[in-house]
Formats: sequence, structure tokens, C-alpha cells
Amino acid sequence: MARKHRASSRFRRRGGLLRSFVLILLVAAGLFYTGVAGTLLMLHWVNPPFTAVQIERRVSSWFDGEPYRKRYEFVPLNRISPNLQHAVIAAEDARFYQHHGFDWNQIRDAIAEDVEEHRERGASTITQQLVRNLFLSTNRSVIRKAVEFSIVPLAEGILSKRRILELYLNVIEWGRGIFGAEAAARAYFGIPAQNLTRLQAAQLASVLPSPLRRKPGRVTAYVRRILSRMDQMNW
Repeated sequence: MARKHRASSRFRRRGGLLRSFVLILLVAAGLFYTGVAGTLLMLHWVNPPFTAVQIERRVSSWFDGEPYRKRYEFVPLNRISPNLQHAVIAAEDARFYQHHGFDWNQIRDAIAEDVEEHRERGASTITQQLVRNLFLSTNRSVIRKAVEFSIVPLAEGILSKRRILELYLNVIEWGRGIFGAEAAARAYFGIPAQNLTRLQAAQLASVLPSPLRRKPGRVTAYVRRILSRMDQMNW
């Protein structure tokens, strides 16, 4: 009888600890999503001075002991060449103006290719990439993806498509310490983002899948594919 009583007491204690842990997680999640929603509301009018990915790169440089210079200048969408807007949408998210944050056709195709051909194919929309840059990190994990998926509807509900594109083009990474279209255009071509030609825009868009490894110097097969997609899209 005494043993049963002790076992019952231990079970109740463990149950109490589990309930406390779950409650703490719920409170933390509530605070996090409240902060995210508040930040997205502010981003209607306020341009972000920094992003989570920019902080991640800065911290990584400290640990690596390498010098780090951040180039980041936020400019309004009307000071970013329509060529670059078109090229980035063609390369990264052709159905940007049709979906509500997730391109389920791309996700389905990516899963099919991964299963059938054993290779990965990116399916993240511009909104997903923006959320990742603003609030999360570049590290791949199931948890990060789940959080990303949960924030995307908030971003699409609070921000207009025009503002999402403007934020994305200004915060996305284009090389070590290079964030945003203005910094990228000046770093690689020595011109402001509003003066980018069609070819230069396609070259910049080709860097986005791997910005720390690629540079927009050559007219690669991928650049030609982006140019072809731009021709096929209504713009």
C-alpha cells in the first residue's frame, strides 16, 4: 500500500511539472507571437533597422574572428528598378501575387522531386523568406520551419503585397555583409538599385539561392532561365 502511495505521489508530481512546463511554453509562445504581430504592424510604416539574419551574421563573424562590414540601405520600392522586382519574382516566387503566403503547387512539386529524385528543390515564397530574415535564422530545422509557417499568415494578413516585396528586396542577403537591393547594386555594379538593367537584375536574382557562395558576375544557365521566365510572365 505504501509503495502504491509513493508511486501515486511521484506520478502527481510529474504531472504537475509537465503541466507547469506546458503552461510556460504557452505563455512564451503567446509573448513571442504578440511581439511578432506588433512588429509586423509597425512595419507598415517603420523600416527595420536590422533583422535576425543580420544579427546572426554579425555573431558568426565574432566567433570566426573575421572582420565584418554590414552594407544596408533601405530604399522605397519606387527606387528599386522594376527590372529587379520582375527578376526576383520570376526567380523566387512566380505566383507571388496569386498566393496567400504559401505556394502549395511548388511545395507539392518540391516534395515529389525530393522523394522521387532524391534532391531538394526550394519552395519558399517571398513571404516565407521575409519572415525567416526578419524573425528567425538561416539554420534549417523542423522547429524553425514550423514557426516560419505559423508567422506567414500573420505577415500576409497585416502587410500588403507591395510592402512585403519592398521589405524583402531591402533586407534579403546578397553576399557577405550585403543586405538589400541598394547595397547589392552598388557593391556589384557601382550603381543605385533604380538603374539596374534587365541583365544585371537577372544576375542579382541568380545569387539569392546561395548568397554567400554566388556572385553576379557571369551569364550562367540559371541567369538565362531567369531571363526566359521574365519573358513568359505578364509584367
